[in-house]
Order: sequence, then C-alpha cells, then structure tokens
Amino acid sequence: MSARAEQRGSPTRGLAHRWSQAADTHLTPTKRSLLVTWTAFGTTFGAVRLITHGIRGGWLPWGNVSAGGHHLHHYNIGIATLAGVGLVAVRGDEQAVRHPLVAAGYGAGTALIADEFALLLDLQDVYWTEEGRISVDVALGIMAALGVYLTAAPFWHEIVRITHDHVRRRAAALTVRSAPDD
Repeated sequence: MSARAEQRGSPTRGLAHRWSQAADTHLTPTKRSLLVTWTAFGTTFGAVRLITHGIRGGWLPWGNVSAGGHHLHHYNIGIATLAGVGLVAVRGDEQAVRHPLVAAGYGAGTALIADEFALLLDLQDVYWTEEGRISVDVALGIMAALGVYLTAAPFWHEIVRITHDHVRRRAAALTVRSAPDD
C-alpha cells in the first residue's frame, strides 16, 4: 500500500475504527463527558415525551408511576438521579467522576427535570396545553441537538469527512468490480 493510501486509510479498514480514531484525536475527556451528557439529555427527553404521550393517549400498556396513591412525576426521578450524580462528584474519586455513566446520569436527570419544569416551580399546569408543550418540546430538542454538535464540532466535521471519503472509496471499488472486462 502506498504512503498516500495509508494516510487516507485503506478501503478495507472499518468505518467504525476510523470514527474511533477521530474521537481519540478530537475529543478530550471533558468533551467526551459533555457529548455523553447532551446525548443522554436528548435521548431521555425524547423517550419521556414518547412514553408520556403513549400513557396519556392510551396506546401504551402501562400507566403512570404512583406511590401510596400519589402520582410520581418524572422530575422526582430526575432530582434523585442528580442527587446520586452529585454524591459521586462530592466523593471525588477521579475514575468515578470521569465515568461515562456519571455524564449520562447527569444528562438524563436534567432532562427529566426540564421536561416538567413548570410543575416543579408550582406554576399553573400548562404541561398539556398545545401552546405550552410544542414550544417547550421544540426548544429542548434544539438545545440537545446543538449541545451535541457544539460540544465537539471539529469531531463531527471529521466524522462527516471520514464517512464521505469511505462512501466515495466504496462506491469507486464497486464501480471497478462491476465494470465489464474489455
């Protein structure tokens, strides 16, 4: 293999491996934690919206979580999650603090709280009004997507470049293989 081909990466080299190399090059431990946090925030927020709409719409087979006859809002679970993450942070064990589960717990707990923030502040229950929900859903979805992107923009640019290069090389290899022999 030529030095130039080696530099670009072999067509047989896996895309996932090249993405991993890009992550090693572009993502510091802090950026990795932020990326996991924002991803967990967006994923949790989306999942909670889906589940909540499914329960309310009657198309999911389960109901709300209750304890002692009282409905437990998911912000309660978010507060407990953030308390656990805070306990890990206060403990200060460097290996535990930098663990991806801590970042994921922080993002998920924050999403659970953010989704029901009006209820947490004891404001009027506008949670299910069309105007209240659509604007909040869109805003938090955009925040999560922007957080994931802005946390590691150079990494994402490199992933796009690697993926484009990989697809282009695979297409060229398929074209060569399918060309009729003269």
